[in-house]
Formats: sequence, structure tokens, C-alpha cells
Amino acid sequence: MQRKEKHALFWGVGQLAIMAGGIVWFGTANLISLQWQLYLSAFFLSAGMAGYWSGTQFFIGKLRAVHVRWIAPTVLVASGLFYLLWNIDNNWLPRGSAAALGFIMLWAGTRLIGINNRYRFLGMTLMLRGGFNLIAAASLNQDSYVVWFIGTSVLKVLTMLGLVYAVQDEIQQRYARTIDSLSHGFLIRDRRGYVHVANERCARLLGFDNAQQLIGKHVCDLLPGLSREMADRYFFRFEADGVQYPIADTATFKLRNGNHLPVELLGSPYIERGRLYCLVQLLDISERKKKDDQLHQAARIDPVTGYANRHALSDRLALKVARAAESGRECAVLFIDLDKFKRVNDSFGHAAGDELLRTAAHRLHALLRPEDVLARFGGDEFIIVLPDLAPGSAEQTAIDCADAILDAMARGFELSYHAISVTASIGIACYPNHGTDSETLLRNADIAMYEAKKTGRGEQRMFTEDMNAAARDALVIDGALRGAIEANEFSLVYQAITNAHSGKLTKVEALLRWNSALLGPVPPDRFIPVAEDSGMIIALGTWVLDQACRQVGLWKQTALHDVTISINVSSWQLADPGFVTLVSQALIRNGLSPHQLELELTERVLIEDTLNVQTVLAQLRALGVGISLDDFGTGYSSLSYLTQFHLNTLKIDRAFVMDIEHSERSNNLVHAIIAMGHSLGLQLVAEGVETAGQAAILERMGCHYLQGYHIARPIVPDELLRFADSRAAALAQTPSQPDFAI
Repeated sequence: MQRKEKHALFWGVGQLAIMAGGIVWFGTANLISLQWQLYLSAFFLSAGMAGYWSGTQFFIGKLRAVHVRWIAPTVLVASGLFYLLWNIDNNWLPRGSAAALGFIMLWAGTRLIGINNRYRFLGMTLMLRGGFNLIAAASLNQDSYVVWFIGTSVLKVLTMLGLVYAVQDEIQQRYARTIDSLSHGFLIRDRRGYVHVANERCARLLGFDNAQQLIGKHVCDLLPGLSREMADRYFFRFEADGVQYPIADTATFKLRNGNHLPVELLGSPYIERGRLYCLVQLLDISERKKKDDQLHQAARIDPVTGYANRHALSDRLALKVARAAESGRECAVLFIDLDKFKRVNDSFGHAAGDELLRTAAHRLHALLRPEDVLARFGGDEFIIVLPDLAPGSAEQTAIDCADAILDAMARGFELSYHAISVTASIGIACYPNHGTDSETLLRNADIAMYEAKKTGRGEQRMFTEDMNAAARDALVIDGALRGAIEANEFSLVYQAITNAHSGKLTKVEALLRWNSALLGPVPPDRFIPVAEDSGMIIALGTWVLDQACRQVGLWKQTALHDVTISINVSSWQLADPGFVTLVSQALIRNGLSPHQLELELTERVLIEDTLNVQTVLAQLRALGVGISLDDFGTGYSSLSYLTQFHLNTLKIDRAFVMDIEHSERSNNLVHAIIAMGHSLGLQLVAEGVETAGQAAILERMGCHYLQGYHIARPIVPDELLRFADSRAAALAQTPSQPDFAI
């Protein structure tokens, strides 16, 4: 019921009607009356003419629904007219029928010739047939009937051939227009590799003027870089069992003009007359490949600095290590971390931070050779790879490069009209001494960089196996820490802090202890740094705060009812937005006065995030909680913090106290610290007091509180309570003396 096939139905009905009319006239003379013969012959002639007219109109696209509705009435009217004519003289029936058919076929032939050149053959055969019928109508008699029959049969055959040709040509044109309308190339090739069909798009893709230039050529003649073996191997894939179609491939064709064309090939099998052919669609993926290359490039370039990113570094470092292994050379990896970078972002914004990263990257790149690799590893971390170094020279070359980097960073940066000082910590690992693959070198350089940070920042460190052992130990501790709180593996011990003049116990410091089910007792200096690196220090700090406040609450009805508890706080806790609320809730929950809680900070905590620390400390002071600076004198620029932060207490580090009896320098330094503390209205606690002589000297200097083994070791709550009772009893037997505590 397709549009191009209905004409055959109309023409077939017309031809059958004409044949039926002939049978009625010549074959039913003795079977039905003459009147029925005349009418049926007239009806079938009219129907035949209507079939040829409607078929021709449909074939050329001019038949409309309104025409179809009038066909049946027209056939009936024409049948009546022919019947009346032949009823007057039935001898005119053969001649009239031939003439009528001749006219309708002449009309059909002229219409077909005029509408499309491709229908010329069919139109000419119809015109010949129409002319033959007109001639026959003029001279048809009994003697020439055989000639007329043979002639009309031949012309019928020619008409059918013309119809077949027209339909085939129409289908072929439809097929050609379809494949030519495709936006991608299309061709059909046989087993031997010769092209049978191609479209214009395929010709243009392969550098030809039109599709006809491809027909009959071998695919190897179309593509200079393609061998017959490759063409055959491609075809064999369509004969394999279980292959899923279409077969998709990507390739880059070398064209006759020397250009290269990236394409995607979609191949499907096609069987015609028992032979296997291959249908191949060629999709030009030049734009896609260009975008893919751009995406690939973007995925390998850091958008902030414009240098290689972490993904690109991985490939390039692996390549440099492989080449070093092949040539017997060495290479070095420098892991660089910018110190205090977070402060820049927080103070000046991320745009200023990005500008700092770009400037730092340019400075680093200016120090390198053309073959060296610079990559931003992430955040404020950079990696430098120094390849192709002479055997035995990698470590010294890397050290020299690291020194140059430290000097370059020391020049400072100009950001947002502010002079910014940013140092760098650098870890170094060399191939093959510190690793034989890229992953190991990066890991070891990272470990060395963290060691550089631990020693005070702005330093460089070469990797050693001892660092690796420490890193492995940290991993083990990190794993054991997880779940340790829930397993009740932590506990607190308390060290007494007494008044230097009266000996009264007024403060205690809570110290965290960990007895791991896996590792046994683990000292704080091993697990606290790991907890800080992993972020678990927040949970640990919260647990310590709760436990220490709960313990003070339990001492309300004892000799320790008004004791002040001192606990250590990390920078992670101060950065927690809910920390002040946690402190307030712990005091309220255990019924403590704010003055009974003192939080100890190190100078390192103060420099991590100065603005945020100032804000949090102000909130804590408003709450009434005391603030103590621990390990005073061993940090970076301690005096500046005494003006920036409102502190309550300074704790003099044990490093000064231990030599106070024998070192005039230490004695004078401690005396100066105590005098400064007095002038600023601060309480002073001397740590590490281990002898009576040290205690006496500190008392004469005016130190307010003493802490150390000479006073008491860290002990559990019950022992501390007994210590407090015994100290209170001893003081009760001693005459009252003035208390220097502020």
C-alpha cells in the first residue's frame, strides 16, 4: 500500500478489465444475450480506461481523493454511453474499444514523458500501444485480427518492461537519495574489497569529487595507508560467530592529499543473492576528537597555575623513571608544600590565594631546566621532577634545587597591596635510592616533607628509611585509634600543680593515656600527632573535656572541691564551630564554675589561624574560662602573642627549668620571663620541676605555681585525692603565710 505501488494496482485493474471485456465479447456469444454482451463490454472498457487514467495520475502524483470519489460514477456513465452507441451498431464495438484504449494510452504516454525523463521509456511504449490501437481501430478486420493480437501482446510486454524499469529506477533513486542524505559517509564493499555502492558524503570525506569515482575501486586504492591484508582482516570479522553488530571502530585515515581524517566506522553485514557484503558507515569525528583532545588536555592541566596537574604528573613521572631505568641514570622528586597558605585564603580570599599559587608556580618554573617537570599536586602542594641526572648526583642536585626554592620563597609575595611572607617545606626522594617506581617516590617525598614541617617549616629534608618506619608506625596507630574511644581504651591521669609559696594544691592538669588492645600502652607523643593529622583529635578532645569536667564534678565534696582543671586543646578543636558550645555544655552538665576550667594552647596553635583563634578565645574569656599558653619560650615569636591574645597563664617550658640551678643563662631567662609575666598581670607556672633547689629558686623569683615530679607524678583520681588530703593536712600544721597567687 505504499504510494509508489498503488499505480500498479490501478493499471492492473485496468488491464484485467480490458481483458475481461474481450472475453465477454468473443467468448460468451452463445451464453448470454447480445444486450448483456454489449453492456458488459462497455462496462469493462470504461473500467479499463479508468484504471489506466487513475494509475497514470497516481504515478505522477496528481491523483487526489476527490478524483477517486468520481471514478465509479464516471465508469457507470461511460458504460451507458458506450452501450447506447454500440446498441445502435454493434459492429463498432471492436473498433470503438480499440480507439478508446488508443486515446487513453496516448494520453498516458504523453503525461509520463512530460513529467519525468526517467519515465520516457514507459511513456513511449504506452504511446506506441495507443497508436497501434488507433491504427487497428481504423483498419481492424477478421483477417488482421491475428496481427493485431500479436502486436498488442508485444506492446503489452514492452509496457510491462517499461513499468518495471520505471519502478526499479524510482526505487533506486529513492535509495540513492536516502544514502546521499545521510550526514555521514556510506559504502558497500564485497569480500574482495571492491566498492559497490557509495554516497556523496563518503566521496567528499575520502577526498573524491563524487560517489561514482569510488564505485568499482578497491578500498586500498581509496586510502594509501590501507593494505589489502588489513582490508581482508576487517571483512573476516563479519564472518566470525557471535559477533555483535554493528561493529564499531575508530581509525585515522591517511587521505590521498596527505591529510589525516579521524573517523568512526560502523560495520554491518549485508547478504545479496547469497553473497556477503559489508555495509560501512563513516562518521567524521574530527570535531569530537578535537574536543576530546581539549578535554584530555584540560584534565591534565591545572586551571589555576597552567602547569601539569596530578593526573599528568603520574604519567610523566612514570615515564621519567622508566627512562632513567633504561639509561642507568637517576632522577629526583621534590614534594613542596607552602606553609601558612590557609591563612592567606582566610585573610585575603581565594582569589588572592590563587594569585599566590600562580606566582609561586612561576618562581618554581624559573628555577628549572627545560626537561624538568613542574606540577601542582593539589591545594598548596607542588611536585618537581628532576630527570636524567648522572649516577650519584641526584641527592646533591635535589638539595641544591630545594635550597634555591627556599630562597625564592623567602623573597615574599605582593598580594592585594600587602606584603605576604610564605615559606615552603620540601621533602626529597631520589631514584633509585628511595624508590624504583613513581608511586613510591611520591610517597617517600611526601613523608620527608612532613618531617620538614615537624622541624619548624621552611626546611628541606631528604627521605630516610627511619622516616618510612615512622610513617608505617603512624598508619598502624591510625588504624588502632579508630574505635578506641568506643572500646574504652583511653583514660585520664592528673598531675598536681601547687602554689609555689604555700604549697597548696589549686590546679591539676589532665593528661591523656591510651592502653591499646592491639598495641599496648602508647605514649601521647606517638598517637596525638597521628590523631591531629587524621582529624580524630576533635573526637578525642571532646572526650577529654567531658571526662575531665565530670571528674571535677565528682570532687565537689572533697579537698579538691574548688580545684581548677587544665586540659590541652588542639587547633582542630578551636576550628570547630561548635567548640565554645561544647565547653559551655560540659561546665553546665557537671555543675562547674567557668574559673574551674583552664584550656592550654601551644604557640603552634596560635599561629595556625590567628583570626579565628582570636575570635574563639574572646568567646571563651567571655564565658569565664581561663586560657594558658603552654611551653612558653620554645615557639616562634612568643612575645608578639602576648599582645595579640588575652591570656591568663604562661607555662614556662621544662627546657629552661631543668638547668636553672646550674646555668646562669637559663636562670636569667626564667627570671626575665617571670618579671615580664608579673608586669602583664599573668599567672606563671613552671613545668618540669624535679628538685627542691629548682622549686626554691622559682619561689624566690616570684613564680606562682610549680608542676613536676618534685611535686607529684601524673596519677589516677583516687591517688590524687589522697595526695590532696595529705597536702591539706600538712599545710594545716604549718603557720599561715601570705599567698602570692593572683
